[in-house]
Amino acid sequence: MIGKKVRLRAVEPSDLPLLYEWENDVANWEVSNTMAPFSKCLLEKFIETSSTDLYVNRQMRLMIEECTTGAAVGAIDVFDFDPPHRRAGVGILIAEPYRRKGYGLESVQLVVQYLFDIVKLHQVFCNIMITNQKSLNLFQMAGFEIVGLKKDWVLTKSGWVDEYLLQILNKKSEK
Repeated sequence: MIGKKVRLRAVEPSDLPLLYEWENDVANWEVSNTMAPFSKCLLEKFIETSSTDLYVNRQMRLMIEECTTGAAVGAIDVFDFDPPHRRAGVGILIAEPYRRKGYGLESVQLVVQYLFDIVKLHQVFCNIMITNQKSLNLFQMAGFEIVGLKKDWVLTKSGWVDEYLLQILNKKSEK
């Protein structure tokens, strides 16, 4: 999947140092529901055994690579793939130095296009804490709509936080 700014590609063994850094950055844990650090060994096994076949793993991680430099600027995950109901969740991480440059928006648009056109999903959803205005703006710019509010859904160091459920429907899919 290639756009004007980014290319989405499979995870490679050479991505291990970046994944290790991103997965173990405590600043990312609150939005990713991570509770403990990841070992390099565990991440190596993930890379070795991961497949980009959604039907095998029911999830998929893609690296977000800048087209001009080839630098990995983030990762986008497809999760909770539900073939009978033709839906999946999506989450994204853009590394700090690359934020607010359009990489996130194009990545979300590319993965949604892939999920709608190739995988033939009817809908894609995401979950965003109401305090995460940047992610909320990103997904709304990509066409996602708030369809629900989960009260006191995430326990943070500051207390309970509500979480929005957002979705985008494939207008081309049959009902």
